[in-house]
Amino acid sequence: MTVTDLVSYEDALATYDPVMGLEVHVELGTKTKMFCGCSTTLGADANSQTCPTCLGLPGSLPVVNAIGVESAIKIGLALNCSIAEWCRFARKNYFYPDMPKNFQTSQYDEPIAFDGYLDVQLEDGEIFRVHIERAHMEEDTGKSTHIGGATGRIHGARHSLLDYNRAGIPLIEIVTKPIEGAGSRAPEVAKAYVAELRELIKALGVSEARMEQGQMRCDVNLSLRPQGTETFGTRSETKNVNSLRSVERAARFEIQRHAAVLSSGGTILQETRHFHEEDGSTTAGRIKDNAEDYRYFPEPDLVPVAPAREWVEELRAALPELPRLRRNRLREEWGISEHDMQSILNAGAVDLITATVDAGADSASARKWWMGELARRANEDGIDLAALPIAPAQVARVTALVADGSLNDKLARQTIEGVLAGEGDPDTVVEKRGLKVVSDEGALGTAVDEAIAANAAIADKIRGGKVAAAGALVGAVMKATRGQADAARVRELILEKLGVEG
Repeated sequence: MTVTDLVSYEDALATYDPVMGLEVHVELGTKTKMFCGCSTTLGADANSQTCPTCLGLPGSLPVVNAIGVESAIKIGLALNCSIAEWCRFARKNYFYPDMPKNFQTSQYDEPIAFDGYLDVQLEDGEIFRVHIERAHMEEDTGKSTHIGGATGRIHGARHSLLDYNRAGIPLIEIVTKPIEGAGSRAPEVAKAYVAELRELIKALGVSEARMEQGQMRCDVNLSLRPQGTETFGTRSETKNVNSLRSVERAARFEIQRHAAVLSSGGTILQETRHFHEEDGSTTAGRIKDNAEDYRYFPEPDLVPVAPAREWVEELRAALPELPRLRRNRLREEWGISEHDMQSILNAGAVDLITATVDAGADSASARKWWMGELARRANEDGIDLAALPIAPAQVARVTALVADGSLNDKLARQTIEGVLAGEGDPDTVVEKRGLKVVSDEGALGTAVDEAIAANAAIADKIRGGKVAAAGALVGAVMKATRGQADAARVRELILEKLGVEG
């Protein structure tokens, strides 16, 4: 089904009520894999970070990564979950080429964390509570690269390459309970939930949660039921969605697609779907198995995990300030609105601004540069704000140079431009480019005299009381000094020389 075959979003919501379930996989930032000592470093040669255990060779035995267990408990606590006193791993059996063992070591009916919730804030400030079914430990699969074909997927490919470096990397899968009652805001709720979850994971320090690198990815389960009914419809599962915008688009597309199929008398298949960034559509993957089809059974090679209650409470006490509480505190300290804070969050600038303030800048100046000039550059370059080659301490230094009169805004922008171009720190760029504000009174006085002499008519207007005309003379002086004069001081000198009160 193409985008043009869909019913309108408004018509879909007039007839049907969406129900969502979100499954988020978080790749933990441990140094070694979940059940063996192989490195998790990215970028190594294919199949160079493997061993008999993560390749599932006969006679190899797994050992649980203690940091992986600790990270799972931290996530569970931050999500207001209960932490199991006793849990164990299970084998999830299915065949796929990137599964070297032909089963995935996961958790099934005995997860380490369960029955929690996460409150998320929508664009207009409304708080929506998403209930968490479970957070469980498992391992990642390998990576398939399909060669040939038009889509990069297995269909139409000539052959496939398999890299098992990723096989066995620790994952935490966080599964929501059915999300009901969101109505037309369901896609927005999905995006807000994943965004808040990402901030929480980063705050805990258990993963960088970079979605574009696959460190965090979301499966969007969606079904529709006729308005006024309670029975859930058949769900589809859009797999491995890897950006916040795409999570929202996938949910919206599936709402429209389901509604089109149901309204025409068709039947929704329980299947996986692939999301396409170019147009926001989804296409069919494979028929989705039910839990019983995976033939779960307890993992015989691993002992159960029984976290001591004292340890769990120590981890709870050591949790950092959680993101929403931190944002509320910062918003009050910075004196900004909910809308402004949401814009900062959407831009990925909260930590950058905070670090800039910690480096000595005032919050207004830090926000100005990160949300203005730097956000514009990041948008032009198509990268995240944090990926710009400039540090918060360097931005703070630019604000200090503006505050002490060494730079004006125009020169500050040129300084930032130089830092981004790799020309050095702000002071080096200012020195190399000769960007300091002209503050020598003699030089400024000469430039003002020349501007007055060259614009006699304007000078007469100012003497006659039209003080606003001084702006033209200020502009002439700024042009003559290549923008390096202090505009406020130039205006004062113009009015003094013309004998006019400011």
